[in-house]
Amino acid sequence: MITHIKGRLIEKNPTDVVIECSGVGYFLNISLNTYSQIGEEELLQLYTHLQVKEDSHTLFGFKEKSERDIFRLLISVSGIGANIARTMLSSLAPSQIKDAIAHADVASIQSVKGIGAKTAQRVILDLKDKVLKLGDVNEISAISGNTHKDEALSALETLGFNRKIAQKVVDVLVKNDPSLSVENIIKSALKKL
Repeated sequence: MITHIKGRLIEKNPTDVVIECSGVGYFLNISLNTYSQIGEEELLQLYTHLQVKEDSHTLFGFKEKSERDIFRLLISVSGIGANIARTMLSSLAPSQIKDAIAHADVASIQSVKGIGAKTAQRVILDLKDKVLKLGDVNEISAISGNTHKDEALSALETLGFNRKIAQKVVDVLVKNDPSLSVENIIKSALKKL
């Protein structure tokens, strides 16, 4: 398997790059996330994933290993192909995808073009444990396992607050004091919103 390619950047487009390595030009499909990280540097190294099918061999390139790890997790889910995984990584940063999976945020995953509610739920169900193992496990698991937090978020959303904004405030509160009751989380969050 090809793990990375290092060579001279010949061509750069929002969806692909061509890297010349030892006289051979390699065509790599990339996400917009990787595209934004590639400057005008002449010498470039990308981590790769080689997809082998009956009729093609396709290389995908990633500026960071963490993005490649998320890509590989995503394509392991039934119903998520390489193109949808690349679209997800173009729409959301790898850290946003990890957070959305860890916090069971169906809406964020569903916001990606081509992903419906069932597929978003399948992604969360299949990958939640694997994402928690990738890193920041303590922070994510402490916050995601708190049912008081979920109840407080539902209450704040019912009161008309934007879920994403409320979630940021509640996450900070729960991280600082995981033993807060639902009422105390709501009261403290109302003061900060």
